[in-house]
Amino acid sequence: MFELSQPLERETIRINSVNRSVEILDQRALPHCVAVLSLQNEEQACEAIRSMAVRGAPLIGITGAAAMALACSKDSSNKALNEAAERVKSARPTAVNLAWAVDKVLQALLSLPASQREAAAWDSAESILEQERRMSLKIGKYALGIIEALYRKLGRPVRLLTHCNAGALATVGPGTATAGFYAAHQKGIPIEVYADETRPRLQGAMTAWELCSCGVPVSLIADNAGGHLMREGLIDAVFVGADRIAANGDTANKIGTYLKALSAADNNIPFYVAAPVSTFDASLKDGSGIPIEERSGDEIRRVYGADENGLPASVFITSRSQKVMNPGFDVTPSRLITAFVTDQGVFAANELEEIWKDGKDAEQ
Repeated sequence: MFELSQPLERETIRINSVNRSVEILDQRALPHCVAVLSLQNEEQACEAIRSMAVRGAPLIGITGAAAMALACSKDSSNKALNEAAERVKSARPTAVNLAWAVDKVLQALLSLPASQREAAAWDSAESILEQERRMSLKIGKYALGIIEALYRKLGRPVRLLTHCNAGALATVGPGTATAGFYAAHQKGIPIEVYADETRPRLQGAMTAWELCSCGVPVSLIADNAGGHLMREGLIDAVFVGADRIAANGDTANKIGTYLKALSAADNNIPFYVAAPVSTFDASLKDGSGIPIEERSGDEIRRVYGADENGLPASVFITSRSQKVMNPGFDVTPSRLITAFVTDQGVFAANELEEIWKDGKDAEQ
């Protein structure tokens, strides 16, 4: 799997079909400490998804596949598997990778006799993990082409903005939005990344940490600074990930993405969505049908981090009874998106039907 240099040395998830085990990197503890959780059953896997111990659409999908394997080890009957699939898919409804992975495992199992299902479930989960890793690397290849072209045109370091964390921590590879950043850095193309902090869960701070850990030049900025940097001519392109992409290209991603797309459009800056084909949902005509997860109000009322001794800590920034709204995602209309960088190539919104020609799972 993709390895990050110090201080992060562990994989985001490890699925072992031999001893029927699942381990995840607990991302709630990062960057202050590296902690690993062992998932013993489907319920623990679902809680890891809900609580954002694992996060990022591709990694959520892989964890969902692992949850199905854990469920199958307990009860491989049709009834139990169908019920488990519904529970797992409901853990986080916006990220379509979760439903995609769960349904893929479920369909494979229901076609087999009960005696063969447990082994097949674990093999399927491992297969999905490897497929997502390959897709991440391919996204990096195509994104590199875009960044390299910008470098040739500009003749100076390419300045890139990203939102949330669609990096190595969100996948089992070099990420989606960040895959091209790593590829460019490894090739010696000078880049400077600006990462929005991404309130309320501060995933952008994780992006800054992982990029910095790998030697990629990066500056962490406040969420509301992105538009200013674009207006001042300090950003050459924006790369973001996605949690669900409708058939017309409308894209659900972390809350705040829409504002970045509006700023990019107003300043004639290319805005790219990087995502594997597992993130596309052809069943939805447009973004109006994408469910938007409403998360706990305490994510707004409190800020989590570490104290001066490096121990986990949180403080309230409002009264404990303050009424809040906390949508986890917003939808960026396809008209604001320059192109989609996928594992099958780079597509404009009106070219997305190419993804479905040979089936969503086709890999080049």
